[in-house]
Formats: sequence, structure tokens, C-alpha cells
Amino acid sequence: MRSAVSDRAIARLATRRWSVFLYKPAASDAEKILDELDCVVAGAGVMGLAVARALALAGREVLILEAADAIGTETSSRNSEVIHAGIYYPADSLMARFCVAGRKALYAYCRERGLPHWNCGKLIVATSAEELQRLPEIAAKAAANGVADIRQISAAEARELEPSLSTIGALLSPSTGIVDCHAYMLSLLGDAQNAGALLALKSPVVRARAGDGGIEVDTGGDDPLTFRCRLFVNAAGLHAPALANAIDGLPRQLVPSSYYAKGNYFSLTGRTPFSRLIYPVPVKGGLGIHLTLDMAGRARFGPDVEWIDQIDYQVDPERAALFYQGIRRYYPDLKDGTLAPAYSGIRPKIVPPEIANQDFCIQGPDRHGVPGLINLFGIESPGLTSSLALAHHVRDMALHALR
Repeated sequence: MRSAVSDRAIARLATRRWSVFLYKPAASDAEKILDELDCVVAGAGVMGLAVARALALAGREVLILEAADAIGTETSSRNSEVIHAGIYYPADSLMARFCVAGRKALYAYCRERGLPHWNCGKLIVATSAEELQRLPEIAAKAAANGVADIRQISAAEARELEPSLSTIGALLSPSTGIVDCHAYMLSLLGDAQNAGALLALKSPVVRARAGDGGIEVDTGGDDPLTFRCRLFVNAAGLHAPALANAIDGLPRQLVPSSYYAKGNYFSLTGRTPFSRLIYPVPVKGGLGIHLTLDMAGRARFGPDVEWIDQIDYQVDPERAALFYQGIRRYYPDLKDGTLAPAYSGIRPKIVPPEIANQDFCIQGPDRHGVPGLINLFGIESPGLTSSLALAHHVRDMALHALR
């Protein structure tokens, strides 16, 4: 992995069939030549890596720019690692469409490559009469999205599956599972690099300018560089709106605002009595404090929803009191002192707290009028599950734009 865009990397790209010299500046700066690259992806999280892989496998020249010193250091490594079935999202939404297709693609990808994953299933549990009445609505929404295997079960059936569970009724989702997100990202990166893509770490995009024939990009870091690319994909996650605002020529009114919904996680000390994921009925802005498992079978609880103004990953131990209260609704035997602060993640929201629920936002030239630019905004959960399907969609948009 490269720590910055190197002269050698640029030379390698500049000799390939899509690369050309763009222009020579005025005589006073005659020695400066900007290289034109084919495709640049900003962001090396799950989404950026999946897009880079799809473009590279389609035969395009791809450079991945990542501001951090490693891949997937933010949202992609700070989540529940759940493979979602596609249950909660409005019919015909991008989340519903890409989650269902992406789930099938992700399971197949993991099986083909032997990546750690577990199709463990999950229960969505009702603990009140009001929640019980919502289960058919959730099941109907899932069915409308193409999730055919979800079914409502009785309290007795739920306790037969999970004896430690307290519920008055539940939905069983057999197609939900978990994946080792880091192993998945490494595999995506490996596929992309095997197809010729390059990764530049510690190479933030500080400014870009849209113009005829491409996007001119300035990178920061230890070895700043300016070049032009034919296609620029903004897959910067939490920072995607800020990056979009740094692109001269992009209409500012089309750039959404950033809102941060922080989710805190607590781990369970000791052995968990559950073998499936346990979810409460969803709450506004999230899916409630649920129980997920890692590949070793250890349990963690979260995320909650904490709206914040600045990126901050510290977990306040005092929030444990709210966790105990929420978890004991479906796991009453949870003992005091068995929850420990684990980690937190931040959902890249593009709607304020009073709205909370959103859809993926994929902006191409047909929306903003800037040739060669694709912005990915609000790629929160189920972004991990949707990543392969979303990447194929972005690839098709890109190939159309590059004609």
C-alpha cells in the first residue's frame, strides 16, 4: 500500500492506454504538466473499495485516494457487521433495492472466497402490545422488498429458539447474518489491485475543479499532487458532503448537509446465551439497541442513537444505564456489571434528527450537470450489505459517463 501518490505510480498510470497529457501551462510554468488519469475513487471504505473493484474489473484504470493511513477506519469498521435481509426500508427505495440484491451478492462473494461470515438469522422481538401490532407491518414491508423468508412466530416458538429471550411475539429472519468486515475489505482491495488499481493512503483530496474533459484534483498529505481525471467518484462517507463542497463547479444547492448520528456499543462480558441476532422493534433514526454476534460468538449490544455536532468516537460509560434498561426488555436476566464500553460508529446522515430516516443518494451528471462526477451521499446501513450491488450500479453509471 502506498502512503501517498508517488511519481512512480503516476508514471505507471500515465503510460497506459487511457492516459494522456492534458495541457502545458503558460510559458512561465512550462515545466509543469498535469497527468490525466482515467478513474479516481475518493475513499477506501467498503463503498469506495467496492466501486474501485467494479471499475477495475471492467477494465478501467483506477486510483483510490484515502485520507487516513489505512483502509476502512471510520464507518466501515465501526458498525455491527450485519448482513441485512432488506426488511425495514420503504418499497422501491434505493436501500430496499440494493440491500436485497447486495445481500445475495455478498453471501455468494463470501462463499466463493472463503471469507468469514455466518448466516445465523435474527429475531425482531416485540415486548409490548403496541410493538406486537407493528410486526405484521414490518413483515409486509419486507415481503414487498422481496424478502420472502421472513415470518411471524409466537412467543413460545421464539423462546424455543432462544430460551433466554423475553417476548410476546417475534419475526424470524433466516437470511440475516454477519460478516468479518475487515476481511471483506481486504478481499475487495485485493481484487481491485489484481485488476490493476492503485491505492494511495494519506492522500486527502483538498480541492477539485470541474471543467471540460474532466475533474482537476489537488491532493494533500506529504506529497501533494495535482492531476486531472476523466471520472471522479466521491465515496468519502462521513466526509462526502464536505468533499463535494470542495469541488468548484458543482452546484452547492445540490450538496446535502451532514448530520452525525452516533451509535455506541457495549460488549457483554462472559458467554452469551443467544445464537441469533436479537433486534427490538425499530426506533426513529435506528434499529434500536440490538444484540449482535461476532465471528467468535461473542455478544455486543448497540447501537443507540446519539446526535452529535462533531465526529467523536469516545464511548461514555454512563450510557450503560440506558443500555441495561433497553436490553432487559428482551433479556431480563442481564446481570449488573456485565456491560463494558466497546466502540462507537457514526452514521453519515444527510437529514436532520427530526426526519432521521433517509435513503441512499447517488448523484451523477444527469442530476448535477458536472461531467465525470459521481457523488455518494448518506451511505449508511445497509451500506455494507448493499456494497456490491451499489458498486455495480455506480460502475454502470460511470461507464455510461465515460463513453
